[in-house]
Amino acid sequence: MNTEVTDVVVVGAGLAGLVAASELIDAGRDVILLDQENEANLGGQAFWSFGGLFLIDTPEQRRMGISDSVELAQQDWLGTAGFDRPEDDWARKWAEAYVEFAAGEKREWLHELGMRWFPMVGWAERGGYGAVGHGNSVPRFHVTWGTGPGVVEPFVRKVRAAVERGQVRLRFRYRVTGLLTEGDAATGVHGDVLAPDDAARGVPSSRDVVDDFSVEARHVVVTSGGIGANHELVRKYWPASLGTPPQRMVTGVPAYVDGQLREQLAADGARLVNADRMWHYTEGLKNFDPIWPSHGIRILPGPSSLWFDGGGRRLPVPLFPGFDTLGTLRHLRQTGYDYSWFVLTQKVIEKEFALSGSEQNPDLTGKDVRLVLQRILPGAPGPVEAFKERGEDFVVADTLDELLAAMQALEGGESLDVDNMRREVLARDREMDNDFTKDLQVTALRGARNYRGDKLGRVATPHKFTDPAAGPLIGVRLHTLTRKSLGGLQTDLSGRVLRPDGSVFRGLYAAGEVAGFGGGGMHGYRSLEGTFLGGCIFSGRQAGRGAAFG
Repeated sequence: MNTEVTDVVVVGAGLAGLVAASELIDAGRDVILLDQENEANLGGQAFWSFGGLFLIDTPEQRRMGISDSVELAQQDWLGTAGFDRPEDDWARKWAEAYVEFAAGEKREWLHELGMRWFPMVGWAERGGYGAVGHGNSVPRFHVTWGTGPGVVEPFVRKVRAAVERGQVRLRFRYRVTGLLTEGDAATGVHGDVLAPDDAARGVPSSRDVVDDFSVEARHVVVTSGGIGANHELVRKYWPASLGTPPQRMVTGVPAYVDGQLREQLAADGARLVNADRMWHYTEGLKNFDPIWPSHGIRILPGPSSLWFDGGGRRLPVPLFPGFDTLGTLRHLRQTGYDYSWFVLTQKVIEKEFALSGSEQNPDLTGKDVRLVLQRILPGAPGPVEAFKERGEDFVVADTLDELLAAMQALEGGESLDVDNMRREVLARDREMDNDFTKDLQVTALRGARNYRGDKLGRVATPHKFTDPAAGPLIGVRLHTLTRKSLGGLQTDLSGRVLRPDGSVFRGLYAAGEVAGFGGGGMHGYRSLEGTFLGGCIFSGRQAGRGAAFG
């Protein structure tokens, strides 16, 4: 057995682990940072992200004419979270602390670390239920210049500098399988050394074991992520309120996001709460060039596309694209179909379709100003156009009847009531003859264009879908895409893991998705978006500081 000793061992080299390690470095602690994958995967899931951060009352917002406040954000967060369980006590405290952080030092601190943001602030999760209900009252989604890699880079840089000084030891291909304990305290971790594997980032790696190891430490910080790639666990914890899980899902995270360590820690005495709260998207596409198994990509849609369930019925108000992820998932699971469908035009796809993921946004990821400026020019972004041309979920036609026939020919399309779909599209087009309408989706997209950012680069000018000048027509088959666990190990505001009786599990800290981004689920039932990376940063910082001085 390979045995080492350090001040603090951090398990998981994703964003939360890197932030925790950075705080420990600043506090002068010696750190061993473990990860079951190879060095190419440093940064974990965050590397693949779009880089969106939830920020409040920022210069970027004010330049776009947005008035925001901590009071408005707290109103939105609590209306979205819907905390209603006794075990939400710590989650609510984390939520309130996080909103204060997002309205206070978060931007300044990250700016000092070198982060910058795209000037056009995005409006995610628009809600539609009233002022005290779910959703963002104003745009708050700040895309980091450099996307996910740009978020990860400052913390990678700090950790690598500490490696050079001998303060941090990186141990890749070390899979933690359990805790070392003395009495009721965690005193380290043990596990398997996996065989060397030079697989590219995100590609599944070997699980062959070549040795075992242990690390003894004063404190253990676990940042091992969620369960999104483990469909067995997703189905195990699928909430009854969402009906039955889909038979077919695509996966929005690499295969190593399997939740195994979270389950083991719960078996070893850590309190796991809100495991049935998850965040899965309903706008998933099969990746035509996959990196991991069942690799799915999420469409980040504007509000204009018409959305139909698998039977060809238009989704009810306010389940428009980009308004209510969980509400849409709940509704679709009641229909009995695994697929849903968008109908739109070339004019809509050019302005309103973005794809989540750093690799799907080479202009922002590569910090290429020239390419970014092309987003406001005619034509869809290159990656979007590539999916339209090569993705198996897209069909394109010049006329509505041709489009509906092509949609019916796709797997899952045989259940579509194309007569009803035709009636809905034509009825919606008649509503475009006036500047006022009874169709609340049309009202919503016109209202969205009152926001400068949406008018400039996110919401197409309202038009008739059957107008040849707006064509061709496009149909998109949509899958449920697994992504985030909203519940997790319950922690106090220092990141200390709690036991089922509410006492502290001495020596054990957790951060990031494994901790429900703080407190075992600071989002409650829903997310306002831009809060997952921010939740990793905030909870990683809290746990790192807690372990440094605890």
